[in-house]
Amino acid sequence: MMLLSSIIQTFEADFLATYQNALLPGQRKALASQKQCRTTQSPVMLAQCDGCEKQVFIPHSCGHRSCPHCQHHESQQWLERQLKKQVPAEYFLLTFTLPEELRPLAWQHQRTLYDLMIRCSWETLKTFAQNDPQLQGQAGAISVLHTHSRRLDYHPHVHVVMPAAAIDADERLWRTKAGKAGKSYLFNHKALAKVFRAKLLTAIREEGLELPACYDPQGSGK
Repeated sequence: MMLLSSIIQTFEADFLATYQNALLPGQRKALASQKQCRTTQSPVMLAQCDGCEKQVFIPHSCGHRSCPHCQHHESQQWLERQLKKQVPAEYFLLTFTLPEELRPLAWQHQRTLYDLMIRCSWETLKTFAQNDPQLQGQAGAISVLHTHSRRLDYHPHVHVVMPAAAIDADERLWRTKAGKAGKSYLFNHKALAKVFRAKLLTAIREEGLELPACYDPQGSGK
């Protein structure tokens, strides 16, 4: 098995020569951390066997949140914690994508745009749950931001895992939504896209950011 640190050491020079001007400070930090992960350049800890008292020095992992070696165990633990929170209802995966025309704006203002995408997607779903005839209550969800596609193209989008269930605090009722035959969606995707787009554009303007001239607010951006 080839370690990620070995891959970085082998191809780092060519990678930097190609993408030197496109890397963010956080990406450079991630590259430097993972390059030393579990190598002779990383700090070491002393481990000792209680039976034979044999001692061995073990290199530390880098602990970076983007490192697959370090985060595999933590990811599994996170998944197990989320599974314990499951409610008795059907779950759905919803995706909110930033239109291609707005990606340069997001690249220039990443902290702001990512926050707006998370908040606007949740505000959209919360509104739909409250207005849904079968739910009529407060829903819950788990949101995960992805900034790139599987091909590593810059493609900001938010994945939301949401149960078809809600709580009506006033009536003290727990409601679930039954799926219809032949329909495997929680809410109409066209209606979701329309509301999410409106909320996001309003939030961007309120932040004082200027929309690119090429973007059509009435277009098909999801």
